[in-house]
Amino acid sequence: MLDNSVGHFTLTEARIVTPDGVIKGAIDIEDGKIAALRPGAQPSAGLDLGGDFLIPGIVDVHTDHVETHVFPRTGVQWDFLNALMAHDAVVIAGGTTTVLDSLCVGASMKRPERRDLLVPLVAALERGRAEGLFRADHLLHLRCEICDPDTIALTDATITSPLVRLVSVMDHTPGDRQSPDREHWLGQMAKEMRLDLVDARDAMAELLDRSARVGAEVRAHVVALTKAAGLPLMSHDDRTRAHVDQACAEGATVAEFPTTLEAAAHARAQGLCVVMGAPNLLRGGSQSGNVALRALLEADLCDVLCSDYIPRSPLDAAFAIGFDDSLPQDLPRAIAMATDATARLAGLTDRGRIAVGLRADLVQVRRVETHNHIVAVWREGRHVY
Repeated sequence: MLDNSVGHFTLTEARIVTPDGVIKGAIDIEDGKIAALRPGAQPSAGLDLGGDFLIPGIVDVHTDHVETHVFPRTGVQWDFLNALMAHDAVVIAGGTTTVLDSLCVGASMKRPERRDLLVPLVAALERGRAEGLFRADHLLHLRCEICDPDTIALTDATITSPLVRLVSVMDHTPGDRQSPDREHWLGQMAKEMRLDLVDARDAMAELLDRSARVGAEVRAHVVALTKAAGLPLMSHDDRTRAHVDQACAEGATVAEFPTTLEAAAHARAQGLCVVMGAPNLLRGGSQSGNVALRALLEADLCDVLCSDYIPRSPLDAAFAIGFDDSLPQDLPRAIAMATDATARLAGLTDRGRIAVGLRADLVQVRRVETHNHIVAVWREGRHVY
């Protein structure tokens, strides 16, 4: 049984990953916060971590994983709150103590039901959080699809939620950004949507027409709402310098998943934070044929790691980076890419680092050869896994 009490306790014999290095020692927790960090051998009583790593809880600013529980099979829709609790269990088991659930606002071609489900899904998330049904801290990242005219009303209806921390503008029409090859995209969509090529081509033509008619208006509306709400704006799947320049002109501060080295380099030169999906590194490259995360890491052009579609991937990727002598990022910096940098991006200044006064969101990690065994997770001093 988990001990969910919040009081005073000590974790000893840990390799504590801080922004300044890895320290062997102990950490005192009091009332859900880090009360003291004590380097060196500690004879005092406490929970002995046996030399395991102790890192800050992962802060994940982009996960599409909610949908795998809402839609466990094609044509099957699950109860929203039950789906969210199942998602939460997977998230916390991956060492993520704060997650920005990335919900699609509008639809391109796949899953048109997203339009009808968004508002009640946000309501279920708010309810679950208010009733303490989640182990991780759940917030929101609105992913606004500009090719859909319904995105305007859906953004209006959800951007005022107190859980919203980030907004991204996306354009998933083929022929640009993530999918410059329309015929390749068409084949993939036909397979995923179980359509023959004739019907898929008709659907693609409708999507392209819709995007041409409403894309600019929808994007401008989302950008204006985001600015009025004082939220960070993220540009999604930038492929060219022109894409980055447009994002900067709109006030974006984040380049999320740039698809080319050129776009990532230009984004960094313009002062944008570069966010990449950790699965890209762990599987050896992009599933879409875009720039490999390893290439960005070698050029020191990635600031933030997120899970994208594999919840525990930020933790695994951070350790993989930190133990790879061929990359310029050491372990503290690699861990920060999935904790401190992500927290700062989302405006969460009370977490993301192991430092006195911050939240005791902590993960005990035991290295087994090249694998990472997540032994325990604490959120605000509560043992939640």
